Amino acid sequence: MRNLIQDARDQAAALAMAAYRAAAADGTLPQADIHAAPVEIPRDASNGDFTTTFALAAGKALRQPPRTIAQALLDHMDLSGSYFASAEIAGPGFLNFRLNPSWYGAVCAAVEAEGGDYGTSEDLKGQKIMVEFVSANPTGPMHMGNARGGVLGDTLAACLAACGAEVSREFYVNDAGHQIDKFARSIYARCMQAKLGEDRCAFPEDGYQGDDIRELAQGFLARDENGAFPEGKDEAAWMSAMAEYGLSVNLPRMKADLRRYKIDYDTWFYESTLHDSGAVAETAELLTARGWTYEKDGALWLKTADILRENLRRAGKKEKDIEKLDLKDDVLRRANGFYTYFAADIAYHRNKFETRGFDRVINIWGADHHGHVARLKGALDALGLDGSGKLDIVLMQLVKLLRDGELVKMSKRTGKAISLSDLLDEVPVDAARWFFNAKPDTQMDFDLGLAVRQDSENPIYYVEYAHARICSLIEKLAQEGQAVPPAADMALLDTEAEKALIKQLAAWPDTVRSAARAYDSSHVNRYLMELAGCFHRFYTACHIRQEAPELAAARLKLADSVRSVLKTGLKLIGVDAPEHM
Repeated sequence: MRNLIQDARDQAAALAMAAYRAAAADGTLPQADIHAAPVEIPRDASNGDFTTTFALAAGKALRQPPRTIAQALLDHMDLSGSYFASAEIAGPGFLNFRLNPSWYGAVCAAVEAEGGDYGTSEDLKGQKIMVEFVSANPTGPMHMGNARGGVLGDTLAACLAACGAEVSREFYVNDAGHQIDKFARSIYARCMQAKLGEDRCAFPEDGYQGDDIRELAQGFLARDENGAFPEGKDEAAWMSAMAEYGLSVNLPRMKADLRRYKIDYDTWFYESTLHDSGAVAETAELLTARGWTYEKDGALWLKTADILRENLRRAGKKEKDIEKLDLKDDVLRRANGFYTYFAADIAYHRNKFETRGFDRVINIWGADHHGHVARLKGALDALGLDGSGKLDIVLMQLVKLLRDGELVKMSKRTGKAISLSDLLDEVPVDAARWFFNAKPDTQMDFDLGLAVRQDSENPIYYVEYAHARICSLIEKLAQEGQAVPPAADMALLDTEAEKALIKQLAAWPDTVRSAARAYDSSHVNRYLMELAGCFHRFYTACHIRQEAPELAAARLKLADSVRSVLKTGLKLIGVDAPEHM
């Protein structure tokens, strides 16, 4: 798809190189081994639309003052048939280009022709990428961290797909191991207390204390129609039944909450399948066969420290700095014969790469997991799966919940920590998705009061209002007999407000690429805010009804292009584009 900013950038570079070759051919400039002209977009539009630093970069090679080089380029430059109306020298040797009407018209034409596909590309075509996110323990309600990770993963997946990748969204269900054992013991203890009295049955010190566990116990006992609990089976069998029942209740709730949050997964992958299939044991055996394990105190250990030292040495780290890190090994299989969560995680990622053939895997994790990143990548390196090169971890910071500037820790409804479900009862889904789609590596403040405000201080309202405003404008003009034209003379749009708005439309393809490249979909939020702001300024400065028919048609066409891109951008982050507000 068309990227007019990249097209203009490439064209400016080509014009500069062609001018240099012409100047070198007639002896104005010396011949040198120069193959590229760097092109940038000036921060200040008064310095032009694009600028090349060719003369500054080539000064040493050509042994000429940069302004002399720039003048030679300008004297040998032919702008005919290009997107540029003029070029001039500035400062110590910058060569600044100014766009002509053909470029602005090409932007609007691209938006019109490509519609909802405008901004997409094939940059990642042929790449099979998995984004794994949320993956919350199914032992209780999802919390604010899960809410943030859900949006970051879902919108990143959308940006990657917009760049041509084959993307799969995945939730890893931890339905095995220590946490599930603790979950089952907690439900079992509450069932025993309900049967025998709380004073006759102690609750596990490390058990889950929430009211949701009591509710699960009551649900289990209510389902126990024959009253067989606890006489009918031994304790281990009952606890297995508790875990199965608890998961049968919690997992559908999690799926329902996520659907309400506009998140649908391609795959729900269960940890238990790794254990049942023998994949965890097999992975440990492969690491042993490669010489990366040892036994100590009856347990099987991974030589994590040795793996990480090797990786650090390859990265150029000095030995004295490596020793300061106090690297440690990890247990894969405990002395009791049970495999650790880390062992299962290695097997899970081996499944992603080796069994299912993903080219790249991206995990969205909380910042408290930062210590696990290098260990997991190193374990995959030890298996020959290039974890360092193919596994990427996006670490997200914590969420601070506020209400009109005051810190909020508990739900007014339940008196407990606020869950995703609580949040969506209080603020619109679109507002939650917008606010959580913030830069992942910064701690964010989510203000519940701001999220429901209907004024320009609320960014999601500000952007959605811009879309609704355009829809209302188009509807009113249509009632007056002035429909959006199939084509218009966009060369008539020459005011600063009009050109700034078209430039912002042109920036959309680069925004999507940047979001995918940086694994940061908050690029989309910032872009949409800027586009909405450009439109509101345009709407204030440029009339439609009072103008000549040709100019009115061009401005209406431009407004409709903005509507289209606003809708596309909001859809990319899972937010609706209302037509009336």
